[in-house]
Amino acid sequence: MKKTIVLIVFSLLGLIVKAQQSTDNTITGIINDSISHLPLEYATVSLFLKGSSKPLTGTVTDKTGHFMIKEIKDGVYTIVCEFIGYKPFKIKEVSLNKTNSVVDIKTISLDPQKTNLQSVTIVAQSKLIENKIDKMVYNAEKDISSQSGVATDVLKKVPQVSIDVDGNVQLAGSSGIRFLVNGKPSTAFGSSITDVLQSIPASQIKSIEVITNPGAKYDAQGLGGIINIILKTNTAKGYNGNLSLTAGTRNENGSFNLNARNNNFGVNAFVSGNQRLTSTTHSSSDRFTQDSISNNTLHQEGTGQFERHGIQAGTGFDWTYKKFNSLSGSVSYNDFGYTGNGQTNQALHSDKVVGEPSILSAINSNYIYTFKNVDAGLNYKRTFAKEDQELEISVNTSFGNNKNTSANEQSLLPQDSLFYGRRSNNPGKTNNTEIKIDYTQPLKKDVILGVGSKTSYYNINSTSNVDGYRPVTQEYQPDFSLSNDLKYHQKVYALYGEISFPVAGLFQAKIGSRYERTEINSYYSNAQHQVKIPGYNTLVPSIFLSKKIGDHHTVKLSYSKRIERPGYEDLNPFVNTNDPKNLTAGNPYLQPEIGHRVELGYSRDLGKSGSVMLNLFYRVNEHDIQPYLVYYPSYKVGDTTYTNVTVNTRQNIGMEQNLGMNLFADVHINTKLGLRSNVFLFRRHTINTLDQGYDYNSFNYRVNLNANYEFTNTLVAEFFGNFNSARYEAQGRYPSFTTYSFAMRKQFWKKKGSLALTANNFMQEYVNQKTVLFGPGFSVNGLRKIPFRSIGINFTWKFGKLEFKKDNRNKESEGAAPLD
Repeated sequence: MKKTIVLIVFSLLGLIVKAQQSTDNTITGIINDSISHLPLEYATVSLFLKGSSKPLTGTVTDKTGHFMIKEIKDGVYTIVCEFIGYKPFKIKEVSLNKTNSVVDIKTISLDPQKTNLQSVTIVAQSKLIENKIDKMVYNAEKDISSQSGVATDVLKKVPQVSIDVDGNVQLAGSSGIRFLVNGKPSTAFGSSITDVLQSIPASQIKSIEVITNPGAKYDAQGLGGIINIILKTNTAKGYNGNLSLTAGTRNENGSFNLNARNNNFGVNAFVSGNQRLTSTTHSSSDRFTQDSISNNTLHQEGTGQFERHGIQAGTGFDWTYKKFNSLSGSVSYNDFGYTGNGQTNQALHSDKVVGEPSILSAINSNYIYTFKNVDAGLNYKRTFAKEDQELEISVNTSFGNNKNTSANEQSLLPQDSLFYGRRSNNPGKTNNTEIKIDYTQPLKKDVILGVGSKTSYYNINSTSNVDGYRPVTQEYQPDFSLSNDLKYHQKVYALYGEISFPVAGLFQAKIGSRYERTEINSYYSNAQHQVKIPGYNTLVPSIFLSKKIGDHHTVKLSYSKRIERPGYEDLNPFVNTNDPKNLTAGNPYLQPEIGHRVELGYSRDLGKSGSVMLNLFYRVNEHDIQPYLVYYPSYKVGDTTYTNVTVNTRQNIGMEQNLGMNLFADVHINTKLGLRSNVFLFRRHTINTLDQGYDYNSFNYRVNLNANYEFTNTLVAEFFGNFNSARYEAQGRYPSFTTYSFAMRKQFWKKKGSLALTANNFMQEYVNQKTVLFGPGFSVNGLRKIPFRSIGINFTWKFGKLEFKKDNRNKESEGAAPLD
């Protein structure tokens, strides 16, 4: 009995002692490169209990090199800091207790190991997809099946991103996306996002950042969010580069990158090119229209040939001066374009007169588009001895010149007599300049204030000269009713503030707000009257809440407001009459689209087994902008009256509501087999205020599966399959889309070289796309047979020599000791 009492007493005393031990201790610090003094992102920090060889816990550094380990029990510990290509460091005898609960080890500078790139073996790599606090990062360098393709081939594998057969991109079900390259805007994207993305070789892309709910620091433009394409660079000392060449049945491309660094100064240069070989698309459509006196059927059937090219070249530098000052700059040149021609047979039948035969005609068209621009940027960043205190000033500008020429002729059959023709020449100039200032100030522990401002200037000058065919004289003469000049000037002034802080030890919060003032001054020479667009103010709040549960679970809740300003091409009232039965026109009365989005996210790190991410979202769009068809029995443009036509414009149709989820899983079955899958689905409800009774509900989804198998450490194969469901808009159904690809890569020359074979949709030459559109007085059934099968082979060669000199600074003075 006495023994039992003694055991109970000692047990209670043990529990009391254990209860008195604090578990709210914290270790924090910064890890950087000892030579360049630049922060090292994803450096590993491991914590060992004294006398133990097994790590108790750990973390990795963020993009600023900062790390923090929380909820540590009282005790004496050893800290080990490691990063690939650098010598590890050990900090011994770190004591944590009630009187010393927070240990700041300040800055640890890791010494790079002297190494030759050609003999480096990477044994630990970052994940293909990383889920950060405010964005998701897709590391495209690890994607072998996209290696011979273009940017759209990479994007289609990114969670929440979908690509249709024409290369149009949607993010979380929205096409309103703010595209950036290396964090900077470009006039090229304002010209044609699809053409630019299909002209950037995938081999040139390092990673893609996706931000579905941008914070106050980011522009409010982009209803769906922001996609930032990061091109390949390297910050290691020495020189290195890579060469990539691809030959294929549908795409051919190549890229060359070179990086060099000496101490605190580095330069990089690149050149890349892409050629989409000529392909033929077959199309047919039947349009049924009805007016007060007749029913009409328009049947069109034809073929079109298309070819695209793109060339990019650029250079950049970065320089760190006296540790706290860094200056970087870049300049790049882009040349994109495409050519095409088409032949269409047309039959128009009307029951206005019984027995009247169909009117047969043939349409021949051709077009050439070119866009050339120069992007330049300069960035200054000032850091301070105080952690997280930063000042950043940047200036980015982009100058572009584009030219669009087209010709269209229509002849009656069977005599083949020309009765309609249009020739147009449309040169234009575009300039976009941004000046930005950002400043962050730590107010106290874990509380950081960020403020900033931005001024953006967007200017467009364009001229369209149109000649029309005169059957009487059989000559082309200027058509002043279609020719026009436009001047479009947009200014956006922005201020923002945001603060991040912990809430009672429960979760981390970041709350901010952005104010933008938009002023537009436009002139359209052929408008019946000029539409003055008043300036408007936009206040964009954002809220982010994040809770980390243990070492492997993270929950995030966020809200943001976004705006989608209509572009000048949407506002320009110019009427395109190349196809006299299907006209297109701009709408100068468009209002900006406003979106509100709430997102709840959960992520689970499975360690070596992979990861899982789940996102639930709700988005509502006010003044929703969509393409809109209207049927007219007769429509007058200048002195010409067009009969039995549809006019395609963009309209504020009303309100759109989206409720959906995205599930991503990355599972490593074993050391050789890995599986990735993404399921994105949402329900869309559109309230049509233009045509009563044309509201609609639809269920949309996207599913893909990626499997990769490593036969040996130099031979790997990959399969990717993707299905996009049919898309429903205000006036009908756009087709579903299925893609699949297979790739195999063999590395050689000690992994300096590689050959990759890729095949896309190799079981059939064409993808059939059926479209059904309808509205008051009309319906359209269309079919396009688009060539999509492609086979390509890619050769990549990595070269370089990375040499490092040991930094003689005394690490002991910074609280760090060499690893034993």
